[in-house]
Amino acid sequence: SKSLDQTVAELTGDRDTTGSELAAVNEYFAQIKDRCIAKPEPYAERTARREAEISGLKEALTVLEDEAAFVQRKQRRSFRGATLAAN
Repeated sequence: SKSLDQTVAELTGDRDTTGSELAAVNEYFAQIKDRCIAKPEPYAERTARREAEISGLKEALTVLEDEAAFVQRKQRRSFRGATLAAN
C-alpha cells in the first residue's frame, strides 16, 4: 500500500509538471501564432493604400511626361541650330 501511495504521488507530480509545461507551450504558441499568421487587411486600409499608390504613380507619370517634353523641346532646338549652322 505504501508503494502504491508513493507511485500515485509520483504520477500525480509528473502529471502536474506536464500540465504546467503544456500550459507554457500553449501560451508561447499563442504568442507565435499572433505574430506569424497573416491577418486579413481591412478593406478601408487596402483601399487607402491603393489610392495612395495610384496617386503616386500618376504624379510620377506627370513628371516623366514633363521631362520627356523638355527633352524633346531641347532636341528640336539643337536640331534647328545644327540645320542653321549647315546653311
